[in-house]
Amino acid sequence: MPSKPSNGTREQILESALLQFAERGFYGASIASIVKELGLTKQALLHYFPTKEKLYGEVLRGISEGFAGLDQGAQKTADDAEDQVIRHFLALNRYCLANGPQTTLLLRELLDNRPRAGNVGTWYLTEFLRTIIDKVKAVPAWRNASDMQVLALAYTWLGAINYHAISTPTLTGIFGKDEIEALSQKYPAQLERLIRSSLAAGAPEQL
Repeated sequence: MPSKPSNGTREQILESALLQFAERGFYGASIASIVKELGLTKQALLHYFPTKEKLYGEVLRGISEGFAGLDQGAQKTADDAEDQVIRHFLALNRYCLANGPQTTLLLRELLDNRPRAGNVGTWYLTEFLRTIIDKVKAVPAWRNASDMQVLALAYTWLGAINYHAISTPTLTGIFGKDEIEALSQKYPAQLERLIRSSLAAGAPEQL
């Protein structure tokens, strides 16, 4: 019987898995490559995560919990409903910039998930998306909007944040480090203007 892995080993497994899932996607990453990188036996990893699906789910759970922390911070600093939405997305922008692998993995989850969608037991991003919908619907101009109207709006903001975060290395190569640092400094204000104008416009009439 293999010795029981330490909690430190468990965290190392999750960190290595995050990087490999982000780089290679769910199907490209493998248990074998993760244990090889860490110098572990396959049995040691399987002690905590019996399948690749379980390991992947725990990685997504960690990202989801990180989003919950962002929401707590927004609630402490915002005054009204509109400000809460804006601060939530500005915090998300900072998180995505500071956590490249997590951001990349989330995009991969949206792109690579089709073959697994019918068999997924737990959707770890449900609470994150539900929180966004509830926050936007607390804004008076969006109170009567449908959940899908709100999600369509929020997806434009999420797309802008994620595209900005994952394209930074490429843009740095094209324009240079100083120019992209200036872009990153100006980006939050532009994002805030986008969100404020969208919220002020109100929900479109439902068909």
